[in-house]
Amino acid sequence: MRVIPRKRAQVSDVYTVTNAPLPMSEDIAHRQRRYLVSMGIRTGCFLGAVLAGVLGAPLWLVGLLIVGAVFLPYISVVVANGGREPQAAARFEEPDSPHHKGISGHRPEIGS
Repeated sequence: MRVIPRKRAQVSDVYTVTNAPLPMSEDIAHRQRRYLVSMGIRTGCFLGAVLAGVLGAPLWLVGLLIVGAVFLPYISVVVANGGREPQAAARFEEPDSPHHKGISGHRPEIGS
């Protein structure tokens, strides 16, 4: 009978709960709020452009407000769909401790 040795867990394989990302519901709520604020600004730009045009404001101001009203939806969608926000990792040890995980891809034994 052949016995397959098990890989022993190393101290560097231990993760903490504080490294866990925010719940998906909180992330979605944050992105929705950001999108709604951006759409509120877009609505303000549109209404401001109409009001400025009716009241005879300078043409550059009307144009600036129209540009904001046209391009903010695209920017808002791209930012809202940008994905989850990166979370800072908790640290309990010094970076040079023997149990600290190194930078991914850095292999000192081959000199990279």
